[in-house]
Amino acid sequence: MLDLIPFIIFIVIVLLSIFGGEALKILGGLVMDFSPLIVIAILVVIFLAASLRIVPEYQRAVIFRLGRVIGAKGPGLFILIPIIDRMVKVDLRTVTLDVPTQDIITKDNVSVSVDAVVYFRVVDPVRAIVEVENYLYATSQIAQTTLRSVCGAVELDELLSEREKLNLQLQEIIDRQTDPWGVKVVAVELKRIDLPEELRRAMARQAEAERERRAKIITAEAEYQAAQKLADAAQILASQPLALQLRYLETIQNVVSKPGNTVLIPLPIEMLSYFAKDGSKVQGQGQ
Repeated sequence: MLDLIPFIIFIVIVLLSIFGGEALKILGGLVMDFSPLIVIAILVVIFLAASLRIVPEYQRAVIFRLGRVIGAKGPGLFILIPIIDRMVKVDLRTVTLDVPTQDIITKDNVSVSVDAVVYFRVVDPVRAIVEVENYLYATSQIAQTTLRSVCGAVELDELLSEREKLNLQLQEIIDRQTDPWGVKVVAVELKRIDLPEELRRAMARQAEAERERRAKIITAEAEYQAAQKLADAAQILASQPLALQLRYLETIQNVVSKPGNTVLIPLPIEMLSYFAKDGSKVQGQGQ
């Protein structure tokens, strides 16, 4: 519909250039043959074809009339005045903007490369067109500078461990700067943090040493707990001599249960007292 009037003018110019005066006679004859109502109907159809505009649900049309903005229209069908009105479409869907990789020096003088992704959408189509030349490019540049400034103000450990906090801080700063343009920043996410190879190896050695330290601590703690339990068991067995004898017999049973083993069972000399006539004399000799 936008190109209908220029197309008609182009056809007329081509006919005039080819046929010259004969084309004017043909057009004049056609006009004289039509009644005034038909001519008016044709003019109305041409006007509607040049004036009707359709905007989908996810877009808005910012209307300029003689250079002055009169507001946003849509979605759906509306009419523009040809030549007088001009329309600029604005997409209201959420835009996914990749922030290019930025080389950053952190607060503790570590060089890293960071990239991110910004999710934003236009909430005021008029301001997005009038207040800034290109809101997509402007938002991209603000996201890059904010990413460098925020990540450069923290240490490496905070950059690696507190991403959620940095994401919220980046979103707040970028949204505050793009708000006059009618742009709402929905979310900002740090995607990747590239560290130098030397720093990666140093961090790997640190992590390995930390794991070894934890393993030694766990082993020492297990030894301490085992010793504590053995001490408690020794105290119980010392207070109950019969418990020690039962434990002795249980150990013998466990050894005998395995086939092919030759077992020598030592007998305490106190047991001979039951076979002697005078138990105290055998006990004395044993001592």
